[in-house]
Amino acid sequence: MRQIRAFTLFRFTPLLAVLAVLLVISACGNNNQASGKNAGQAKEAADGTAAADTATAKPDNAAEELPKEIRIGYQVSPNGELLAKALGLLEKKYPDVTVSWLKFDSGRDVNVAIASGGIDFGLLGTPPGASGIAQGLPDQVYYIHDVIGESEALVVKSDSGIASLAELKGHTIATTFGSTSHFSLLSALKQENIDPATLTILDMQAPDIVAAWQRGDIDGAYTWQPSQSKLTEDGGKVIISSAEVAAKGGITGEFGVVHNDFIAKYPHVVKGYISVLDEAVKLYRDQPQESAEALSAELGLTPEATLKAMNEIIVLDASQQTAPEYMGTPGQPGAFGQLLKDTADFLVEQKSITESPELSVYQKALRNDLYSAE
Repeated sequence: MRQIRAFTLFRFTPLLAVLAVLLVISACGNNNQASGKNAGQAKEAADGTAAADTATAKPDNAAEELPKEIRIGYQVSPNGELLAKALGLLEKKYPDVTVSWLKFDSGRDVNVAIASGGIDFGLLGTPPGASGIAQGLPDQVYYIHDVIGESEALVVKSDSGIASLAELKGHTIATTFGSTSHFSLLSALKQENIDPATLTILDMQAPDIVAAWQRGDIDGAYTWQPSQSKLTEDGGKVIISSAEVAAKGGITGEFGVVHNDFIAKYPHVVKGYISVLDEAVKLYRDQPQESAEALSAELGLTPEATLKAMNEIIVLDASQQTAPEYMGTPGQPGAFGQLLKDTADFLVEQKSITESPELSVYQKALRNDLYSAE
């Protein structure tokens, strides 16, 4: 079982050495039915947990109005939310509500769906999430899913002649623009004083990256799981991971946002989903092998490769959300707001967005009040 330790995000530098060590110790469907047919013992454990915890097994207040449908914009990331999907935990909690899981390949597409009102919940990486807040999208942060480490990395072809960042000059590297991987790639280049103009950087979604790699159109890619594993299994080698980039200041993570209209009407359902995510994270930690079996079908990896991917990120449970290094409390906002502000400032520097508002805007987007006792 991985160890989860608190660390401080304030201006990055105090936590970086700890984060690097922590990540090493710890090891980044459009349908209404949960996949999870391979859940095995993890599913049984989920049933047992639900039976033991009546607060999780039924709506918070049966008299509260429930929506007819909950639309979740998810990404294929080896975290607690994907495990909740695989095990059908939200469907068990709200059996009379239609749960629609809508798959997205990048955070920028999730932003578009939020802006159009097409989803109620969405998963974003820190760059697209910071960009959304800076641009005033109608959403708020309700849950920090994970801190990305080795689950995102720069993978190059073994016969490309590339052995370091300095040798990327003249080569073609793919990534998903506006994503955590794009942010980490640019951060890595900046850390080594390498001009991005000396290489060709192509914008591709993760599935297209794998196809381009197989066609021989690219020399490498900075991408996440499960694409990263597919590239390494097909003759690729890792040059640098996001854990190493984070150790020099380029921290990334994934978090959940909820549409303003949904949380205004159904705050109790948002809290209910938080309890579902908390249940999933505890199963993720306590029964990693069984969880890996449940997640493998979602990721398209073997259970062994899935477990490896799980060990490359740090997942957070509900009790950790209000820690000073994360969302904090209503009276004392956490450092995650500063991380989002710093990320948005970087995006302005890269001309990805035009401006980054003051820190208070990012802090107000953090719904840490959802975790206060009633």
